Amino acid sequence: MLASMLTRAVTRVDGNRLSGFVIGELIGSTSPSQPPQVLYPGREDNAPVAARSAVDLPPIHAGRQVILIFEDGDPSKPIIIGVLRSDSRPGDRDLSEAIDIEVDGERVSITAREQIVLRCGLASITLTRAGKVLIQGHYVSSRSAGVNRIKGGAVQIN
Repeated sequence: MLASMLTRAVTRVDGNRLSGFVIGELIGSTSPSQPPQVLYPGREDNAPVAARSAVDLPPIHAGRQVILIFEDGDPSKPIIIGVLRSDSRPGDRDLSEAIDIEVDGERVSITAREQIVLRCGLASITLTRAGKVLIQGHYVSSRSAGVNRIKGGAVQIN
């Protein structure tokens, strides 16, 4: 109901100009070099339009409803000013509940419920909820100026 009320908060000025805001759909958030694409009612063609954004748009927000305003009232220049929260879509999760990131200038701490994966090319480091640390790569090197110790309940080499 709120979305339908918000969708009607736009008025046409001089035929081609818009005043107010529109509820649209985020088609996808891509890399920082590519603008996010949105669909919204009132366009002659039903093609996605590149938009600027005033908020962060992680990939998990694709398919969600967004609040749009228009630069100088021009319907071809949407600006995303918010993402509507929805508890009704299955699979939607609030990212603040899924991960926790702390940065204090000396340390970065990332906490997740199930797994953290760092990946670059063929290399990856995976931390699991069960306490496993998996290091994979084409070439793995361990060097130390001091003691390089391997300690565990059992140690297997090859």
